[in-house]
Amino acid sequence: MVYVILIIVGLSLGSFINALVWRIHEQYLLKRTGSKTTAEFSVLTGHSMCPNCKHALAPLDLLPVLSWALLKGRCRYCKKPISVQYPLVELISVLLFIASYIWWPFMLSGTQVIIFALWLLILTGMIALAVYDIKWMLLPNRVLYPVAYLTLIMAVVTILSSQTVVRSVLDAIVAIFIGGGIFYVIYQVSRGKWIGGGDVRLGAVLGLVVGTPGKSLLLLFLAALIGTIVSLPLLFTKTLKKNSVIPFGPFLILAAFIVVLFGSVIINWYQNIFLV
Repeated sequence: MVYVILIIVGLSLGSFINALVWRIHEQYLLKRTGSKTTAEFSVLTGHSMCPNCKHALAPLDLLPVLSWALLKGRCRYCKKPISVQYPLVELISVLLFIASYIWWPFMLSGTQVIIFALWLLILTGMIALAVYDIKWMLLPNRVLYPVAYLTLIMAVVTILSSQTVVRSVLDAIVAIFIGGGIFYVIYQVSRGKWIGGGDVRLGAVLGLVVGTPGKSLLLLFLAALIGTIVSLPLLFTKTLKKNSVIPFGPFLILAAFIVVLFGSVIINWYQNIFLV
């Protein structure tokens, strides 16, 4: 039953992510051209529409994954292709939700149920940030700030339910400074050429998400490692050039997902191997 709920919620929020990312970008484009943002692109009140012809979508067009498959990846009205991003994001959301449930590092009872629910909402925002950053090399504050607020709530619940409240508060503060501070130094030294301001803010937020100094350091290490693993083959095949710019946000977000679920296991493994 839990898996059915996670699948339904994951598909629904995955569909929401696609709409959210597209609407925020459309609003951004309108503002750049000096036009006023119209109600049709509102995240909360705008109706669902084809991203190409802007035709309003019927309920049968809105079934996550299924509608895209039945329509063979094309709009029912203008017949133009609909990006594979849409079903892919929906499926990834489901997989990450289920993985979070399977490998959640604590017993899901009491306050952990609240923390887990908050994590799923935070994860939804993180996926939206990753998609936006991949597509447009930007981490919009309109998504990042709500994620930060949810993270703060999750941190408060976590701290209040811990047996060492003062230690947990100090750990969270140091984790924030590690997550965002290192990037802030890089941002200042490079004058924004090596890393963007959005990455600095995201690093601080994800530092709070993982919650401890050790996990915050692991977050940065894994993000750099994942970025290297992804970039090197692209450089060797000349898909990327040495001066190419790639978004770092998705690497941070994937690293945060890994650290939340497996951070303690990884740190314990490292300590047992190298520090004994």
